[in-house]
Amino acid sequence: MLKKLGVLAATGMIMTALTGCGSSNNDLTTNKDTAKPGSEKAASGDTGLLNGAGSTFVNPLFSKMFSEYSKEHADVKVNYQSIGSGGGIKQLTAKTVDFAASDAPMKDDELKAAGGNVLHIPVTLGGVAIAYNLEGVKNLKLTPENIADIYNGKIKKWNDPKIAADNKGVALPATDIFPVHRSDGSGTTHIVTTYLNAAVPAKWTKEQTGKSVKWANVGTGAKGNEGVAGQVQNTPGSIGYVELAYVIQNNMTAASIKNKDGQFVAPTLETVTSAAKGALTTIPEDLKVKLSNQPGKDSYPIVGTTWVLVPENLTLDKAKAEKMLTMLKWAVTDGQKYAGELNYAPMPKELQDKGVEALKKVKVNGEAVLK
Repeated sequence: MLKKLGVLAATGMIMTALTGCGSSNNDLTTNKDTAKPGSEKAASGDTGLLNGAGSTFVNPLFSKMFSEYSKEHADVKVNYQSIGSGGGIKQLTAKTVDFAASDAPMKDDELKAAGGNVLHIPVTLGGVAIAYNLEGVKNLKLTPENIADIYNGKIKKWNDPKIAADNKGVALPATDIFPVHRSDGSGTTHIVTTYLNAAVPAKWTKEQTGKSVKWANVGTGAKGNEGVAGQVQNTPGSIGYVELAYVIQNNMTAASIKNKDGQFVAPTLETVTSAAKGALTTIPEDLKVKLSNQPGKDSYPIVGTTWVLVPENLTLDKAKAEKMLTMLKWAVTDGQKYAGELNYAPMPKELQDKGVEALKKVKVNGEAVLK
């Protein structure tokens, strides 16, 4: 059973329960779809204002991290716009933000459009839950085959024999399934679709993977993890993929998913960490770690990484660049202490160290910023 809402409330995270397609915001972080990340950019001369945009997956953790960091560093304020990974990459390319965050690595054409090498710095590991709204059903089990068929429009009723076969003794209603997916360019979509392609390639093809995909004509789309969570909460019979912290914060119900070893595993900090351990035995040089569909009887299968995206050659004022990279170094290292309490998996020391070494590659006018 997932932890109750009070677990997150105790962390002091500045977020409110979501309804509909609403969003949460505070003085450091906003989630408004109409927000313009570049509206407070550093051209104003404020070297202490850092602008970022992108992943909604990481937003609960960033809200906590940036709030705590500003308490200790009053001269630094982080304005992070939770607009989706695709939006963050676009803003980084347009140079209207200082850094971006994405749950999917940038593609070659995106890197080219951004003007060259963009470093991928892992900042957290987290699970994507398959949340559902089904009165009286608390322990639903789903296979990757059935998740794929639901989103492909092939399974339409909750009491479909394929679902019932894994849920013996559960009174599944003969009601329609209403799938909810992301309508924006989303790293969370990348995580889920990449997982489905890895687990059931015959049902979910390579062409169906990415930050934005062509969905079957079923259900509806919503913006951000916040929007999907809100839609699922307010729509009986619905199902949607949502970052684990949002599920716990909103006291939502999530399915146990059949993993690579054939075990049905619920999304928890422990099962996400179990999946991460196996994947991190070999860390690629570019730090683009793949975590989904990892072996292990206790491994939750839908797990992803969020990367902070920073151009290797920054065009920022050096003083501002130093403040930003120092803050990001803290997020990758000391800031990891806030991950567990928000149900993200803290990064292992080896990955933290590699992230810091990558940050040391960042230059301004050809000179490294961090020593």
